[in-house]
Amino acid sequence: MELILTDYTLRIVSLGSAILGIISGILGSFAVIRKQSLLGDAVSHSALPGIALAFLATQTKKTEILLLGALISGLLSTFIILFITKYSRIKFDSALALVLSVFFGTGIVFLTHIQKIPNANQAGLEKFIFGQASTLLKRDVQIMGILGVVLIGLVIVFWKEFQLVSFDSDYAESLGFSTKRIDILLFTMIVTAIIVGLQTVGVILMSAMLTAPAVAARQWTDKLSIMVILSAIFGAISGVAGTLLSSVISKLPTGPMIVIVISIIVIFSITFAPNRGLLWKYFRDRKNQREIDEDQILVNLYHLAMNHDDIDHSHDIFIIKPNKSMNNKAARRLVSKLESLSNRGLVKKDYFNKWAITENGIDYVENYFSREGM
Repeated sequence: MELILTDYTLRIVSLGSAILGIISGILGSFAVIRKQSLLGDAVSHSALPGIALAFLATQTKKTEILLLGALISGLLSTFIILFITKYSRIKFDSALALVLSVFFGTGIVFLTHIQKIPNANQAGLEKFIFGQASTLLKRDVQIMGILGVVLIGLVIVFWKEFQLVSFDSDYAESLGFSTKRIDILLFTMIVTAIIVGLQTVGVILMSAMLTAPAVAARQWTDKLSIMVILSAIFGAISGVAGTLLSSVISKLPTGPMIVIVISIIVIFSITFAPNRGLLWKYFRDRKNQREIDEDQILVNLYHLAMNHDDIDHSHDIFIIKPNKSMNNKAARRLVSKLESLSNRGLVKKDYFNKWAITENGIDYVENYFSREGM
C-alpha cells in the first residue's frame, strides 16, 4: 500500500487495472449468466485487425484512435457471429471459433506488414497482444474511467431489462420488451469492456478478465445483484494485487500477474464457497450418503422385526446387514451408524450388543413408505 502512495506510475497503473477489473467484472457477469463467456475470447482476438487498420489509416498510436478501431472490429465480429448463428445451422461455439481464428489471423498478418514498414512509428503495437499495463498513462486511465462510468450507468439504467433478458428472453418478449435491441446494447457494452482492457492484459488474456471474476462471484451467491457487486470487487482486487506483485517482484509482467491473481480467487471460490464449493459439497455428499445408509439399516431392522414372532427381538450386526466379506473396519462403521440411529431414538441395543428397532423407528419407516407410495 505504501508503494501505491509514493509511486506515481504505480498509482496510475493500479487505478487503471482496478477500473478494468470493475468493468469486466460487472459486464462479465451477464456473459457468464447467458452462457456466452467465450464471446470475450472471440471479441478480444477479433479486435487485433481493427487496431492494425486504425494505425495504417492514421499513422498514429494514440490510444483512443487504436481502441476505436478495436471497438469497430470487435463489434463487427460479434454481429457476424450472431448473424451466422441466426441464419445458418452452425452453432454458437462453432461460429465463435471460426470468426475468432479468421479475425486474429488477419490481425497477425496486418501487424507483420506494419513491422516491415520502414519507420520507427509502428513500434509498440504488439503490446495489445499480451498487454502492457506499465505503459498506461494518465490520459489512458481517464478514458477508461469515462467509459467505465458510462457502462456502469447503462447497467443501472437498464438493470431490469438486462436481468430479464439474461434469465428468460421469451418471457421478456411476451411482456413487450425488444429483446433484440436489448441484446445489441448488452453485446455492445461487453465488447466495449473488452476493448478497454486490451492495453492492460492484451487480446489473449482479456477473456479471463471478463469471465473469471464472474465465475468466482457465482460460487458465493444465487442473486444476480450480489453476484455483480462481488464480481466487480474481485476484479478490482485482482487488478490492484496483480499490479503490486508485478512491481515488487522484478520481471513479472502486470497483465499475466493480474490474471494469475483472479485465477487464484476463482480456485479459492470454487473450493471453499458455501453451498457451491467443492469442499462443502464433499462434506454434504458424505452426510447425505450416511443418512441413506442409516435409512437402509433401519429398513433392514424393520423387515427383521416384522418377520419375527417377537417384534422387540434383537439382532446381530451380521444379520442386520449380511456381508460375508465384512471386516472389522466395516463392522465399526456399521456400529457407528447404529449408534447414530440410537441417539435419534430409532433403534436400541441390548446387553449382548445386539440391536432392535424401536416403536419410533417403526413409525419412521412406515411414514417413509407412505411418503414414497410403497
